Amino acid sequence: MIATKEAKKEIFKLHGGSETNTGSAEGQIALFTQRIEHLTGHLKTNKKDHRTEAALLDLVGKRKQLLSYLKNHEIERYRAIIAKLGLRK
Repeated sequence: MIATKEAKKEIFKLHGGSETNTGSAEGQIALFTQRIEHLTGHLKTNKKDHRTEAALLDLVGKRKQLLSYLKNHEIERYRAIIAKLGLRK
């Protein structure tokens, strides 16, 4: 499922603090995680979709950069978002 406006608002409300706080690292990480899960499911059925695979790798890289930023600057926020989203680190 591609994130609609309402779904994005809900993601930012849960992880970013408010619906309008779209720039927070936690909100962006949560949005990227949702999109990564969607693309992973798509690639399980469409194995030869190389463009989507490239987009997936881009999203994983962006999420990794944001996670490393949080890890280096605010370790408590990093630990909280990892636990909340259930990411392996």
